[in-house]
Amino acid sequence: MAEQEEKEKKPKAAPKPSGEKGAKGKGKPAAGKAAAPKPEAAALPVDYKPRLLKIYRGQLAAELTKKFGYGNPNLVPAVRKVVLNVGSGTLHQDPKLAESVSDELAVISGQKPVFTRAHKSISNFKLRQGMMIGCRVTLRGWLMYEFLDRLISIAIPRIRDFRGLSDRSFDGRGNYTFGVKEQIIFPEIDYDKVVKIHGMDITIATSARNDEEAMALLSGFGFPFRRSGRGGEREAA
Repeated sequence: MAEQEEKEKKPKAAPKPSGEKGAKGKGKPAAGKAAAPKPEAAALPVDYKPRLLKIYRGQLAAELTKKFGYGNPNLVPAVRKVVLNVGSGTLHQDPKLAESVSDELAVISGQKPVFTRAHKSISNFKLRQGMMIGCRVTLRGWLMYEFLDRLISIAIPRIRDFRGLSDRSFDGRGNYTFGVKEQIIFPEIDYDKVVKIHGMDITIATSARNDEEAMALLSGFGFPFRRSGRGGEREAA
């Protein structure tokens, strides 16, 4: 009985403030401090993947492995990046044109482009170091696949007198570059707001070891190549 009375006389420990963490670090935030707002839910579904990425993972990678006999899945070629470049020697003279080119590339690619500048001065071309000479944007990941899908399905079929992409524009290391003469082939461009019709160079960088593998990869995505025969004669793809 005496021991029980002594325990009852001992003062109880004061409760910890709500802001202090307990032994396991699961304390609540202190009063008066609002909790950080939770980020809004993404507009796209959680399991969303670009169409071309689904084609690559579900079908194309297996076809390339069977065709070239890869022993390691890491050897299967894939698209690494896509570069859109607009070059013009008059951008530094016309700020309105430079702004228009930048806005158009941003609308086409979904990513903000950067201006390219001259690395050195060349007197014959009236070029000074640091002068604005172009605009460029580099796409990777989902933006890259979405752009390629729109390019193959919508933009290229809108090219006037189109007879196929040349199969001679590979660089020997699996990269492919071609040019378009008019940016208005992309439906995102509002023709009434175009300051000047201009073209652009599109470079598709892949992990292929040679041109044959790169062409098989791009053909699997649906790129409309025209095959060139011997002696400069062109054969239908």
